[in-house]
Amino acid sequence: MKTKDDTIEAKRSIPTDMVNLSHPRQKTLPTMYDLPSEEVGEPGLPDQFHPLQAELLRLTFVPRTYDRDRVFSAMDLNIYYDENHTRRYKRPDWFGVVGVPRLYAERELRLSYVIWQERVTPFIIVELLSPSTQAQDLGEVAADEDGKPTKWEVYEQILKVPYYAVYDREQDKFRAFHLEGDRYRELELADKRLWLEELQLGLGLWQGNYEGVDRLWLRFCDADNNWIPTPEERERQEKEQALQRAERLEAFLRANNIDPDAI
Repeated sequence: MKTKDDTIEAKRSIPTDMVNLSHPRQKTLPTMYDLPSEEVGEPGLPDQFHPLQAELLRLTFVPRTYDRDRVFSAMDLNIYYDENHTRRYKRPDWFGVVGVPRLYAERELRLSYVIWQERVTPFIIVELLSPSTQAQDLGEVAADEDGKPTKWEVYEQILKVPYYAVYDREQDKFRAFHLEGDRYRELELADKRLWLEELQLGLGLWQGNYEGVDRLWLRFCDADNNWIPTPEERERQEKEQALQRAERLEAFLRANNIDPDAI
């Protein structure tokens, strides 16, 4: 049976040619393989809503201005953000990055997102509010007793993430913030939707059935306010369109006294 130490050692044995060493200090900093991908005792209780909502965001995050191979998004993944305190991280419920390879070093699924390796910060972060983390997510508390900055401070002051959104599912309340200078400013949302001009993509509340649950969900849409379909929805739409074309063809043939079954 493999022990935890065996697993860590196996991760560290990954060939160095799989790691981007272009940054001058890269060789002296820990890589994705050296840093823990999970930590026991973090605030926030697990539930069924968080992973479903985050997965819907991931499936519909399809920026029109970037090739899909240059888009990365993840849910519940550590973001290591401080070169001087390399064990410090924040774990957003969901975040999206553009302009980076979808795969780490063009070939690996990520264990975490390490800023000093990736060199690109997230373009948008979404937090799903819960009672135990809401104050930190909304910037209502200062750094903790150990001097570690809150999520709000990291996103705003250190990572400088352009867009930050929060969703309170208990009140069906969606709020969005845009970085202006060095501070977040809350945006007025027309029709409860946030428009990301740089990505030609919108984010808003959709009333619908996802994974058998009918409720308000946060998901992405296009410039015409059409919701970006998930792969499963797209497949279903294509089947329905093919059936409609077949029905129209059959009706046309019968209208012209042609038996479709005889063709």
